[in-house]
Amino acid sequence: MKLLEYKAQELFHKYQVPTMNGCVISSSEHVEEEIEKAGLHYPVVVKAQVQIGGRGKAGGIRFADTPQEAKQHCEDLLFSELRGYKVNQLLIVEKSENNKTELYLSIMLDRLTKRPIIIFSANGGMEIEQTAKEDPDKIIKLAIDPFVGIKDYMAEYLLSRSGMDRSCKKQLASLLAKLYALFMDYSCMLVEINPLVINAEDTLTALDGKIDIDDSALFRLPDIQEFAEKLQPDNPLIKEAAAYNFLYIPIEEGGTIAVASNGSGMLMSCIDLISKEGMKVSAALDLGGGATAGRIKEAMRILFSTPGVKAVLINIFGGITRCDEVAGGVKLALEGQHQDKIVVVRMEGTNKETGLSIIDSIKDVDIVSVPGLRECVKALADRRDRL
Repeated sequence: MKLLEYKAQELFHKYQVPTMNGCVISSSEHVEEEIEKAGLHYPVVVKAQVQIGGRGKAGGIRFADTPQEAKQHCEDLLFSELRGYKVNQLLIVEKSENNKTELYLSIMLDRLTKRPIIIFSANGGMEIEQTAKEDPDKIIKLAIDPFVGIKDYMAEYLLSRSGMDRSCKKQLASLLAKLYALFMDYSCMLVEINPLVINAEDTLTALDGKIDIDDSALFRLPDIQEFAEKLQPDNPLIKEAAAYNFLYIPIEEGGTIAVASNGSGMLMSCIDLISKEGMKVSAALDLGGGATAGRIKEAMRILFSTPGVKAVLINIFGGITRCDEVAGGVKLALEGQHQDKIVVVRMEGTNKETGLSIIDSIKDVDIVSVPGLRECVKALADRRDRL
């Protein structure tokens, strides 16, 4: 779950991470009044709220010295598209001026070390990715032992390795402790501040924030769950799938193929190979683990309810999810229905042979079982004239 910046800022406030004063707007009608009501002082920054990075380079961050400029920026940005994402909200914050230094700071879950890792650089800002590529020595990494947590020496180490003055060591140590508490309490995959500035008053201040939260933790984070529900587009199939703990993802308008699998990596592989063959995927559905025949039946119903879908590809690696349960659910979904549709199934793992026998017993439907993903795509390509 990628949080919008304003929600990340709310969590920063909760954990006493210094930020600039701001307000969120969703209408350009009373911009001047909202800015005045929030007690903001000009100049201000108008920031498009979308779940992507690189907003500045894409024109999604603009500066205003007057109420008239702020209103014009809001009218230009609100409900526009930014790199394929619709801008439904704007965050307006006071501009931080005369900053001495721009830093980069994040804590992320590192799969290599299987623990949280601090990433720090004295060269923060919009060009941090370029810095990482061209001068990787300026990116300092420090793993966190979950049994030890954050210690004061970590701030000393990061500043020393970066060649920075240590006058902000106490502030950085406090900030690291706050960010790590947020990271752990909210089951984060990433907490990022870029830029983290040392302002004219020598205070560390977060000018931007990015937080990614593990989807599997949403059930115990009611404030984030409420935020996620507000972000959902008005698509009844997304909400219907969520009721069964499925993740339904619209992919490409005009697509004729839907994909179901138990894992985002497998879904992405399916979509990539199908697209390379010149075919279009309309929607994908992540089944998660432990899907029963009854839930698979509902998954098939939801996918076939997607407008324009003529074929469903099911790619399952069975561990917790048993192949015979998947096959049983497919059979239930197809009984007396969808005779004009195409179903391609690839299953590996628990009870595979039983599952394949069930698939073979399905009659009056164009259904085929294949041994691998490439064979799945070939089976669809062979039926291209019906898609």
